[in-house]
Amino acid sequence: MEKSKTLHVQEIKTDKEIDLAVVSELLEERTELHSIDLLNWSEFQYLPEVQFRIAHHDNQIWLKYYVNEKSILAEVTETNGGVSNDSCVEFFFDPQANGNYYNFEFNCVGVTHLAYGPGRAGRTFVDPGIIEKEIKVNSTLGNRPFIEKSGNHTWEMTIIIPATSLVRDKHIRLKGLSAKANFYKCGNKTAEAHYISWNPVGTDSPDFHRPEFFGQVIFE
Repeated sequence: MEKSKTLHVQEIKTDKEIDLAVVSELLEERTELHSIDLLNWSEFQYLPEVQFRIAHHDNQIWLKYYVNEKSILAEVTETNGGVSNDSCVEFFFDPQANGNYYNFEFNCVGVTHLAYGPGRAGRTFVDPGIIEKEIKVNSTLGNRPFIEKSGNHTWEMTIIIPATSLVRDKHIRLKGLSAKANFYKCGNKTAEAHYISWNPVGTDSPDFHRPEFFGQVIFE
């Protein structure tokens, strides 16, 4: 298995009024691209092209994903629904590096799933009202559901995650934080099911809910 990775998350300072368009622009201008490109399980060999950028500003995490894949699917419409069945990007974040993590999951039209806990079983969902109020998402595919579309598709997604959405760690300060995380792309019910990661996952079958395989994320 590949060596565990470390990611330095830079702070972006700006006087601009923050919205998703500005966040997208600043991430493009000031951060580097990282790849989600590890095939951890031999039975799932499809590898879409996926990259991301990340930064922090004013106790917010900023993310931008770039995806090129053979087909896209966006059938889930309910917050905290099974978005991992669709074309989905994910950010699993353990702010205290103690095994209690948040699984941020977004289908390709921005429907969000967010829960926290120490493992796959017994997770606690974050209230949909908090998710819809605090987490901002914009996809180049829009926000309406659709059945699977084949052929090559390219899409981008920009996300603002305020630390206040970390309901179990509301008073955490991102600046100077040494945390754990992993970044994923999946699609359980897409034409070619796939499960790829940024940091290697050493399990026998696909399982993203394994904080022991998260990489280190340092907020500068």
